[in-house]
This record gives sequence, C-alpha cells and structure tokens, in this order.
Amino acid sequence: MSDLERNKKTVVAFYDMAFNQSRPREAMDLYASAEYIQHNPGVKDGKDGFIAYFEEMARRYPGKRVHFKRALADGNFVVLHCFQEWPGDDDWVGIDIFRLDDAGKVVEHWDVLQVAPETSANDNGMF
Repeated sequence: MSDLERNKKTVVAFYDMAFNQSRPREAMDLYASAEYIQHNPGVKDGKDGFIAYFEEMARRYPGKRVHFKRALADGNFVVLHCFQEWPGDDDWVGIDIFRLDDAGKVVEHWDVLQVAPETSANDNGMF
C-alpha cells in the first residue's frame, strides 16, 4: 500500500471513530501523534481540546454522523469532502484537511464548513 493510500485510510478511520463512533479519545490514541494542532477556531488546540469537543458533541447530538464523499491525498495531507448530520440542528457540508507526519500519524487539522443549503441556484448539488 502506498503512503497516500495509507494516509487516506488513516484519516477516514480516525474521523469515523471520533465523529461517528463517538470515541475521540481512542481515535487520538490510535491515529494521532503526540502533538496535535487544531485550526478550527471553535475547538481548543491539542489532543485534549479535540477530545473535549467531540465528547460534548456526542452528548448534545446523539446520532450525529459524518458521511465521507471524497478522500484526496497529496503527500502528507489528506482532504475529506464530507456531509455532516447533526440531529436537531443544521446539516453541514465540509472540507477537512489533515496533515500527517512521516510515520502516518495525524498531527494537524483545518476545516471549512457551510450549512447545507435547502435550495440551489443550479442543479449540480454539493457533491
């Protein structure tokens, strides 16, 4: 398996465990490096910030789900194009960017999110 394929599989497994399975601590233990850098301004930096955020979201939004539409890899970067369902709240369309170290561990995260629109000026859809 190439490093690109390994990195895509790692990131999908990491985010699936943290988001869909509501096991962020285990996801960090298995898939992240000792240092984890967070760029989302709504989530505290570091592994503890990530864990606290996803534990709180699991309490507030049981049944939340991320659907992976695309996973793209370029070197040590993996980009996920996702649809996020938050029961009782808005659904979101997102681009998540992860950087991995040379050992294949997640070290950094950025995201860009928008509320999934109910209507569109075109017929192309978000995915």
